[in-house]
Amino acid sequence: MLDTSKRQKIIDLINREVVPALGCTEPVAVALATAKSREVLEQFPEKIKIYVSGNIYKNGMGVGIPGTGLTGLPIAAALGAVCGNSEYGLEVLKKVNDSNVKKASQMVSDKKIDIIVKDGTDKLYVESILTAKGSKTRTIISHRHTNIVYVEKNGKAVFHGSKIPLPTQKPEGEINLSVAKIYEFADQAPLGELEFILEGATLNKAVSKQGMTGKYGLKTGLTIQKNITRKYIADDLASYAMSLTAAASDARMDGCTLPVMSNSGSGNQGITTILPVVAVAQKIKAGEEKLIRALILSNLMAIYIKQFVGQLTALCGVLTAATGAACGICYLLGGTLDQIGGTINNMAASITGMICDGAKQGCALKVSAGVSSAVYCSLLAMEGISATNTDGIIAEDVEQTVRNIGELARKGMIETDRHILNTMLSK
Repeated sequence: MLDTSKRQKIIDLINREVVPALGCTEPVAVALATAKSREVLEQFPEKIKIYVSGNIYKNGMGVGIPGTGLTGLPIAAALGAVCGNSEYGLEVLKKVNDSNVKKASQMVSDKKIDIIVKDGTDKLYVESILTAKGSKTRTIISHRHTNIVYVEKNGKAVFHGSKIPLPTQKPEGEINLSVAKIYEFADQAPLGELEFILEGATLNKAVSKQGMTGKYGLKTGLTIQKNITRKYIADDLASYAMSLTAAASDARMDGCTLPVMSNSGSGNQGITTILPVVAVAQKIKAGEEKLIRALILSNLMAIYIKQFVGQLTALCGVLTAATGAACGICYLLGGTLDQIGGTINNMAASITGMICDGAKQGCALKVSAGVSSAVYCSLLAMEGISATNTDGIIAEDVEQTVRNIGELARKGMIETDRHILNTMLSK
């Protein structure tokens, strides 16, 4: 078993990456930068100018802002100025109410918000510039949604942070993880050290319940459930997991005011790492300990793979999150380390290449597709069936498969990302 010090480093990593978030995290990052600039400005701004990377712009164009009934980065920026609190991190907008929405909407109507795509930045980049009565503040967020790296007032720096380095050489920054080490940790760490993960299940199940009301998005989860009831589709592991998970995505992407437990800076990825595992555990009547360990495995595996892929790329984050979930499902079904490796290879052979064309209601469709693959890929692995190194990017060593996914996302899909953004901007 890993010693206490190494276990604590892994737990710290999970606690950094698995945190509550209110709303889509790209608009939230814009609101956070604006809130920080307003706090330093010490007065209400007359004008807000926001520079963002293309990926932030892409993920903020069509997503609902919680509690507003509105979409997009301008309203997120305005709300950051009106009622945001930077101390709340990814929950920066939790003080939104009707009065704040009205004030923020007026700022947007009065054209006091400018959103500009800035080239040559990190893929995750937000710069907020606020002006009022001769004063000016600027805040920069880079690489991570809450990573404020620079704040200035009237041309003078008041805060210098450090850019978090890309962790592909040493993924978690402190301890070298691997598929085997993640499995060992999830399977053998003392249960009392892992129980905190159940908070994520509680939060995300509540959001899924909201999605089942039929008030949100494309009603993907609800429609799957309706067709289970009609007996058009089977009431099996895959359909139930798809329904539960997609309903949460429906709600989140359409502005539900409940927080979700995120993973690697994404609410949808948090939903996808947690709810399919919960659904399968319910179906097979797994005990609480088995669920806890499966959720730890799912979330940690998603974090591990994501750190090779990067924060925002043309590769949809459903792949990394659903792969984590697939590993958790395999574990629930009694899977061994070898079978979990087979599950990862099967997922890489299945939905690698799913594009990210921004955060929006349709993300629930991608989530449901990823969950379906997660269930079937784990079932294949349980039968000893795994994609092999004769299949495309699949390697003989599962660790190399993970690295291949990262190379594809960070280098191979750069031009794809550019075309996706150009298509969206030309609408």
